[in-house]
Amino acid sequence: MEEFVVDMNEVIEDGIKEAVRETQLIYRINNTMPLTEENSALIKELMEDRIGTGTRFTPPFNLVASQNLRIGNNVYIGGNFLGMCRGGITIEDNVMVAANVSVLSNNHDLYNRNLLLCKPVTIKEGAWIGANATILPGVTIGRYAVVGAASVVTHDVADYEVVVGSPARPIKTLDGERFPPSKE
Repeated sequence: MEEFVVDMNEVIEDGIKEAVRETQLIYRINNTMPLTEENSALIKELMEDRIGTGTRFTPPFNLVASQNLRIGNNVYIGGNFLGMCRGGITIEDNVMVAANVSVLSNNHDLYNRNLLLCKPVTIKEGAWIGANATILPGVTIGRYAVVGAASVVTHDVADYEVVVGSPARPIKTLDGERFPPSKE
């Protein structure tokens, strides 16, 4: 994964218009009755073709640069989700994300806060992210891995690995034979 830089001083007018559209749509989604046709239509308007079937957001949630978010099929995302998507976030099929999770694919430069340092985040098939966890830029969470509640993930998590703490550290590896085979 390659880091890239976005200079917020150079955000063009179209970028500002898209941010306003996104913010207003998310507000509408968060203030519309969940699990209704109206709510689903607003989520589809926001995500377009970047969201799979059977996927559900529990409001409220907040996204920035949602055009860089891709979500697979049968994903559950709990309430108060924060996705900072400038660097790209991919959530594969059958992932469970508990409440109050933050996934960050960008961070500000320490010396020039108008520069965003961006690295993609990938959460692979079947992973489970516990409540109040934070996943930092450039991290990949492996297939069927588990991130414990309140963990701060600063490095990649291997397939079937269970990590906990701040910073998150592995505590065990699950039996990969007990999960469905990979589609790859």
